[in-house]
Amino acid sequence: MTAGRTTTSHDRQARAVRLGPRSVAALLLVSAVGVAGFGWPFLAPPDASLNAHTQDAPWLFAGVLVLMVAVVAATISDSGLGPKAVAMLGVLAAAGAALRPIGAGTAGLEPMFFLMVLSGRVLGPGFGFVLGSVTMFASALLTGGVGPWLPFQMLAMGWFTMGAGLLPGPDRLRGRAELLMLAAYGFLAAFAYGTVMNLAGWTFMNTLASNIAFDPDASLPTNLARFLSYCLATSLGWDGGRAAMTVLLTLTLGTPVLKALRRATRRAAFETPVTFEGRDGEGETSHPV
Repeated sequence: MTAGRTTTSHDRQARAVRLGPRSVAALLLVSAVGVAGFGWPFLAPPDASLNAHTQDAPWLFAGVLVLMVAVVAATISDSGLGPKAVAMLGVLAAAGAALRPIGAGTAGLEPMFFLMVLSGRVLGPGFGFVLGSVTMFASALLTGGVGPWLPFQMLAMGWFTMGAGLLPGPDRLRGRAELLMLAAYGFLAAFAYGTVMNLAGWTFMNTLASNIAFDPDASLPTNLARFLSYCLATSLGWDGGRAAMTVLLTLTLGTPVLKALRRATRRAAFETPVTFEGRDGEGETSHPV
């Protein structure tokens, strides 16, 4: 370290991925398409031709996957992501993908969500969105869960992880108060994730087989009531297990994991450029702390 150089709070809180203009534009675009993909039952009028082709919707919206890959590429390019950040992204995505099968299928006990919340908090919304999407993609490859639902899972997990990076007070809130905030976010976001993902399968139920299935001829209030009933009947327990697991792991393991992530971010100094300062007429490289 060059004499006279001080470590600023910006250095201590350096984040792996920033949301530059192109990244924001790409993210807004894919989010808009995602909202349309998730919410078309409520957005399309009853007489829309789209409602006559509900069975084709999974393949239609599978194109979201291509757009998701474009968002990841734009974020990496716009942020000038270096090899250290790419390596950390790979490690965290692999860890998240390995954690998901541990509890999946058992009352929604999925420890992956806890890691996504803490990673998004420490590494920021840009890294969070990329990490959530890549983790879900890696998990699908690991478990054989590749299908037309995958783009929706990637988008929902990207939103979930990005939201943790948008929480207030990253430079001031620490300790127990931060853990409580992250636990509360994880609890609510776990239910939100499950509710959003219900939209991906709700419209393909047989209307004649259930009074909680999507009815293309029904009004918006009627379908909304059907959807809420569908969520209560099919996923409330699963989402509750996911939320409880996220809260429990955040409160018990959150402190050491946050410290480890912040230490790794400081040491990697992803976005800190290498500068050259002269001393006694000689050039010297100034390395970040």
